[in-house]
Amino acid sequence: MSSAPERSAPFELSDAQWREKLTPAEYAVLRQAGTERPGVGEYTDTTTEGIYNCRACGQELFRSTEKFESHCGWPSFFDPADSDKVILNTDTSLGMKRVEVVCSNCHSHLGHVFEGEGYPTPTDQRYCINSISMTFEPKA
Repeated sequence: MSSAPERSAPFELSDAQWREKLTPAEYAVLRQAGTERPGVGEYTDTTTEGIYNCRACGQELFRSTEKFESHCGWPSFFDPADSDKVILNTDTSLGMKRVEVVCSNCHSHLGHVFEGEGYPTPTDQRYCINSISMTFEPKA
């Protein structure tokens, strides 16, 4: 794991362009690594089949088939749609050591991934993702 993406993102905008494209709340999470309050996200309790895409660039990130109810207050997934769709970075902010999840296409902050929490999932991982960092495309 790296501490920050070393290479430039395939999808890049200037700070002014990001501020124009995103709402202030979206910008705070996606571009400033903020976190939405637990239990308020649009997709926390969604059980509809479909695909979750990056709100900033549209890249597919997660699928409903890997989503599970973790009761943590944020949407939880046990695996990304494709491991190349996300980058995992060491995050030592707030006096903790965590693993940040960012979109591999635009390097926007999505949330964090945790391991060994005992959830009955195939990977024993919980990708804890901010709803505001995604859009949802229901299965046709």
